[in-house]
Amino acid sequence: MWANSGLDLHVDVDATRKTDSLERALREAIRTGLLPAGERMPPSRSLAIDLGISRNSVAEVYGRLTSEGWLEARVGAGTWVRPVPAPSAAGASAVSAHVASPQSDVRFDLRAGIPDATAFPVVAWTAASRRALAATPSSGFGYGDPAGAAPLREALAAYVSRARGVWASPDVVQIGHGFGHLLSLIGGALVDRGARTIGVEEYGHALHREILRSTGLEIVPIPVDEEGADPSALHSVDAVLLTPAHQFPTGAVLSPARRTAFAEWARRTDSVIIEDDYDGEFRYDRRAVGALQALAPEHVVYAGTASKALTPSLGLAWCVLPPSLVQGVSSRARLSGAATDVLSQLTLAEFLRRGDYDRAVRSSRARYRARRERLDDLIAERLTGARLGDARAGLQCVLELPPGASEQAVTHAAASRSLAFEGLGAYRFGDSARRPPTMVIGFGAPPPHLFEDAAAAAVMAVRDA
Repeated sequence: MWANSGLDLHVDVDATRKTDSLERALREAIRTGLLPAGERMPPSRSLAIDLGISRNSVAEVYGRLTSEGWLEARVGAGTWVRPVPAPSAAGASAVSAHVASPQSDVRFDLRAGIPDATAFPVVAWTAASRRALAATPSSGFGYGDPAGAAPLREALAAYVSRARGVWASPDVVQIGHGFGHLLSLIGGALVDRGARTIGVEEYGHALHREILRSTGLEIVPIPVDEEGADPSALHSVDAVLLTPAHQFPTGAVLSPARRTAFAEWARRTDSVIIEDDYDGEFRYDRRAVGALQALAPEHVVYAGTASKALTPSLGLAWCVLPPSLVQGVSSRARLSGAATDVLSQLTLAEFLRRGDYDRAVRSSRARYRARRERLDDLIAERLTGARLGDARAGLQCVLELPPGASEQAVTHAAASRSLAFEGLGAYRFGDSARRPPTMVIGFGAPPPHLFEDAAAAAVMAVRDA
């Protein structure tokens, strides 16, 4: 409890997770209006004394919430609650291009790969946009380079080299509207140079498979187990699409031996690997494994996106191309006629250069790690016979169901609770049936004030099935 300018507010702080629990409590208080816009926050020292925690913990929470746009730090005047507009219907449901919007009667969304749309760092992004616009000469506002704005390609080459261990230079970076757009360009370029077949993991995005088919490629399934995709199943394919850091949606991390095997296969056969590093920055139990691209940069297309760390609505993705594909992909980009938003590119370049992107990744990583840990606790406490997947990473994990339960029954029970909740079978390509009944829990999408209820609804759906 603290009293501040006549306002009494009760805050529960978990003794074992003081910083994270205080952050959640303050964010929820601002969201619900308990801390109204324009309210002056108590000094970090005073709040630390009131709550019995360290001043550094309070300062860290204030910093996080300021970077996310909940609070505003005024030089010499303290920290204040910012006005936070309610998310629009479009913003609240903004998802990646490969994810369809849930039905209107769905209250809880636990589908895989969707980030929390309320976490976008509005203040930091707005500031970066102002700086970028002020620094851009008038010549920078004309028709953009089909490969992407030069400042963004330079900033991304530096970032992926530093953060993901990618071998990159600006001249081999291609900017796209999203991963689906880049996948279409890459698939088309592969066909132009003679490719006819591409291997895809037997569990993955149906839309990605459709996009590759639309370029003229034949799709061949590759088995996936606890070590990730199996390179021994590569027979007569010209390319392969992989999610090695955190297989979508099973969560398997490609083992070191298989990473080496895929790289050797690409070099030996002069083939191409498309590495979809959609959430490689989000590893919670150890340092994230580096990109596969570093093992064979002449044969691996490395692809990343701002969708998970920032927002899908930004519509920006990037890939680092082998030199042999640069011209083909650039030509496809030009002929597509789809010019990418230059102003957003310049803002993202500024966001990267100033370290705002790193801060957004750290903030998101902490948020999603806490959610994954909470899921661990809930499943252990309430679901006998069920088991969560081992990999602690990304925005989703798999839940192996108790004996006798089926994916279809759980999905139906979830729908009766206004919950979008899918089984692993919804992502399967081919006739594989080696896995026991398993649900995919996407823990990223629910806004903070609904996450606990969404997780509880998933537990009850499994119990009801």
